[in-house]
Amino acid sequence: MQLISKDLLGLKELSKEEISLILDTADTMRLVLSANSKKTSHLQGKSVVTLFYENSTRTRLSFEMASKFMGASSANISASGSSVKKGESLIDTARTIDSMATDIVIMRHQQSGAPHLIASKINASVINAGDGMNEHPTQALLDMMTIRKHKGTLEGLKVAIVGDLLHSRVARSNLWGLSKMGAQVYLAGPATMVPPGIERTPAILCSKVEDAVKDADVVMGLRVQLERQQSGLFPSVSEYARFFSISEDVLKMAKSDAILMHPGPCNHGVEMPTAVYDSPQSVINEQVSNGVAVRMAVLYLLTSRRNQ
Repeated sequence: MQLISKDLLGLKELSKEEISLILDTADTMRLVLSANSKKTSHLQGKSVVTLFYENSTRTRLSFEMASKFMGASSANISASGSSVKKGESLIDTARTIDSMATDIVIMRHQQSGAPHLIASKINASVINAGDGMNEHPTQALLDMMTIRKHKGTLEGLKVAIVGDLLHSRVARSNLWGLSKMGAQVYLAGPATMVPPGIERTPAILCSKVEDAVKDADVVMGLRVQLERQQSGLFPSVSEYARFFSISEDVLKMAKSDAILMHPGPCNHGVEMPTAVYDSPQSVINEQVSNGVAVRMAVLYLLTSRRNQ
């Protein structure tokens, strides 16, 4: 089996079988990462370019490490250091990169749908590393990989996702991915930060964090994305933390063996106290490790498809 599309743009478009393929491949890649020598030749002779119009630490670095571990020739482009500053359009930038015999373009952009636009204009495979308020597919894949490792399966699990639902592309990708894999997603956040149309998704929306977290197998906090917000979505950060923080008391309402997750970076004391972030139930650092394995898997599968 292989991925159907030449691109990975979102989990809404992927089938359950494709998601399982990526997760199974990522499990194999995790074995590579645990070896003394992390070098493989899976991407030998291939070229990978990261094109980031937004700042990133975890996603960008893990993609760069993944491509280098697998032997690819890689290059990095940021909007601030490119011809974008001279007024070059997104499509022209993408076509320039494509003309340099690039195999894979990894793209992050502040506008929803930007990776979808360039994917239709170039021959290279495009991986969506986060587009506006739309999706962040590899983050959701690494989340699912982490959950599956601890729970053995995704089928039948209750997953609570709490926080800034409106601006979170992580929440959207997890909603689609987890639902396709048989989990039930419960959402909770301020009423002013709930995306329109959520009732048309498989998720269950709760008005209180406690209702979402009760008896959950997985509790996931979302970063309050202050940089994307207009003023007035909530009275103050302290007010938000009072009603929507994943406190120790809130976490106790989940199952005793529940795991705690966060896509990072975390606003300590806002989404959750530091004591909760560092609690034994937290698998947040493990999510970062699994991010490299998932991105290795995606690069491998897209390259295999291109070879065929």
